[in-house]
Amino acid sequence: MITIALTGSIGMGKSTAAKMFADAGAFVWDADEAVHRLYAAGGAGARAIEALAPDAVADGAVDRRALRDAVLANPLLLKRIEAAIHPLVATDRMAALQKAEETGAAVAVCDIPLLYETGGDAAFDHVAVVSAPQEVQRARVLARPGMTEAAFAAIRDKQMDDAEKRRRADFVIDTGQGFDATRAEIKRIMRKLTGEDANA
Repeated sequence: MITIALTGSIGMGKSTAAKMFADAGAFVWDADEAVHRLYAAGGAGARAIEALAPDAVADGAVDRRALRDAVLANPLLLKRIEAAIHPLVATDRMAALQKAEETGAAVAVCDIPLLYETGGDAAFDHVAVVSAPQEVQRARVLARPGMTEAAFAAIRDKQMDDAEKRRRADFVIDTGQGFDATRAEIKRIMRKLTGEDANA
């Protein structure tokens, strides 16, 4: 089974690309969905957060807004949370990939927002980066409910520069050209990975 890490900065179209990979026949695992599962009532992540920031857990589940407030009040807390949660997310991913391989998946795509920033790229056969022009990215992000210029800037400051991500990637998926072009590029990548275009 070939593994691909799918990454990209906020607003670049990662979630859409992940759905298109799934439509093209790939198994897809989503890091954000894994965190949501871990933070749900009774989840291992919720228990870990309760030990670090008790006020951020209500009825056994993580209250994300309260957690964000706790991290803003104590920046050192973020590193402790990451140290507790990242191994749980990695375990979830490995279990999902094992299951995918057992069920015969040829290609597994892992949607990981901060792949390069956390050094996770070494665990995959290939990396695909979604990218779009800055004005497209900005418009997409600011259209999200509750998003502000300041919040967008703060998120962007924590992420590696888009040009550097593109430079490091095995595949760059330009999502600024519309859905059809993005879908065609993903199908081309899938054909290349599965050897279907070897004689093309």
